[in-house]
Amino acid sequence: QLQLVESGGGLVQPGGSLRLSCAASGFILDYYGVGWFRQAPGKGREGVSCISSSASGRSTVYADSVKGRFTISRDKNTVYLQMNSLKPEDTAIYYCAAGGNQIAKLCAQGRADAWGQGTLVTVSS
Repeated sequence: QLQLVESGGGLVQPGGSLRLSCAASGFILDYYGVGWFRQAPGKGREGVSCISSSASGRSTVYADSVKGRFTISRDKNTVYLQMNSLKPEDTAIYYCAAGGNQIAKLCAQGRADAWGQGTLVTVSS
């Protein structure tokens, strides 16, 4: 069974930083494209950033709203999302998902083989 577990969420002041982690069990995450998605209260799900497998060159894509502030990276079985210069509008539940290596499609459509349970990020003073 494919399982993903997110961690690293919490409460942070505007301008602060957080680092989210997405760990896999039951499979080798590095074979998959992985994305971070978020859903704010009352809004739809948004693809934040996606990264392809190491064999596919660890290519990355970012939503315009986070470019220059968020960085996605990975090692063999964990994918990270470094979030800097956080804004109140970044407040959301953040989910990671594993899917194919067409990462633009993964981020746009959110069609994945496995999803985590989510971790809450709250940006507030």
